[in-house]
Amino acid sequence: MEFINKGSGIYTLKKDDNNFLNVCPERGGIITNWISNNQSILYFDQERFIDTTKSIRGGIPILFPICGNLENNSLFGNKYIDLMQHGFARDLNWDCSFNKINNSLCLSLSDNNLTRKYYPFYFEINLECILEDKHLSFNIDILNKSEFKMPINFGLHPYFNISDYQNLEFIEYSRNCQNQKNNCLEQTDYLLRNLSKGIDLLMYSSGQTSFKDTGFKRKITLINPSPFDICVIWSDPPRKMICMEPWTSPRNSLETGIKKIQISPYSRKKLSASIRIDNY
Repeated sequence: MEFINKGSGIYTLKKDDNNFLNVCPERGGIITNWISNNQSILYFDQERFIDTTKSIRGGIPILFPICGNLENNSLFGNKYIDLMQHGFARDLNWDCSFNKINNSLCLSLSDNNLTRKYYPFYFEINLECILEDKHLSFNIDILNKSEFKMPINFGLHPYFNISDYQNLEFIEYSRNCQNQKNNCLEQTDYLLRNLSKGIDLLMYSSGQTSFKDTGFKRKITLINPSPFDICVIWSDPPRKMICMEPWTSPRNSLETGIKKIQISPYSRKKLSASIRIDNY
């Protein structure tokens, strides 16, 4: 395994010419590209990435300390700035290193003067990415360095390349879901039939969700064991992409308490997730 500084803020974890991933630590630690067996797995809008005034569309953004938004913007009191959609982690500069023992890419983020304007806690996040044949794994370690319980919601936001919406068939998924456009409980099948019109749904999964793309002749499986077992599916036509995202908790969970994770003082929470590619 090689770890290469490509310049312009991009680093590469390379197994061989047909299997590698690129990451940009200074833009939220985002994985911008994953090549598996010479196939581009992730959708990525390069033009939008270059325009730093716009949010990134594509890759695998990191969501912390919330996923989605908060209904009560002054959750921590009036002296704090309102948390933005999906939190601040995806906009900050992460540290990046190579673990020679595990042959893995390591990203880390700690609180600073800016984060404490939004979120009154001292923390450290370590995220390890392990690249294997047709497989990408994430080990996440979140440390609360504060004297008080620290509420969190953590997520990953992978954008997957697709051949066409009409070629997608979801295989493993929960039968009911929350339509995040109207907050109503609906049948997942019904919403999945509207991928080409744009959907935003949240499911309490069994820890595994997958879909087939008959155009690319591959199956993509998200494996996200509890407590990382919420799955959000989002489409944004006409972009040829589908997001299948592991979250720990639904949006606004820091206020509602639904599946909210609270890390005790000077304690840590470990999470894991992985993505598997099967070609046929």
